[in-house]
Amino acid sequence: MLIPKLDHETILFAFAVVTGLALLFQTILLLIVAIAVRKTAKSLREEADNLRTSVMPVIYDARDTLANTQIVIASAQQFVSNAQSVLTRIAPKIESATGDLAEIAQGLRVQTAELQLTVSDIVVRVHKQSQRLDDLFTNLVDTMDRAGGFVANAVSTPVRQASRILGTVKAVMESLRR
Repeated sequence: MLIPKLDHETILFAFAVVTGLALLFQTILLLIVAIAVRKTAKSLREEADNLRTSVMPVIYDARDTLANTQIVIASAQQFVSNAQSVLTRIAPKIESATGDLAEIAQGLRVQTAELQLTVSDIVVRVHKQSQRLDDLFTNLVDTMDRAGGFVANAVSTPVRQASRILGTVKAVMESLRR
C-alpha cells in the first residue's frame, strides 16, 4: 500500500481547497440570505405602501372635515353676533331660532371633538403599525446576524478539526519516517 507523501505543499494545497470550498459555500449561503432579505424588504415596503394608501386618505378627509367644521363654527358664531342686533327688534320670534342655532353649534362642537378623537386614534394606530414594522425589521436583522454567526461557526469548526487531523497525520508520518 502506497502512502501519499504529505509534504508542506500538499497540506497547503489541501487547506486551500477546503478553504475555497468553505468560501464558496458561505458565498452561496450569503446570496440566499440576501435574496430572502430582498424579498422580505419588498414585502415590508408593499405592506407600508398599502398601509399608507389606506390610512392617508382617511387622515386627509378627517383634516378637511375638521377644517370645514371649524369654518362652520366660526361662521355660526359670526352669524349669532350679527343676529343680536336683529334680536332686539324681533326678539320673540328669534328666541326659538337662536336656541336652535346654539344646539347646532353645540352639536358641531361635539362632532369636532369626536373627529379630533378619531384623528388622534388613527395617528396612534399608524404609530403602532410603524413600531410593529420597526420591530419586525429589527428581528429580521438580528436573525440574519445570528444566521451569519452560525454559518461562520459551522464552517470554521470542521476546518479546524480537519486541520488538527492533518496535523496529527503529519506528525505520525514524520515520526514513522525517523
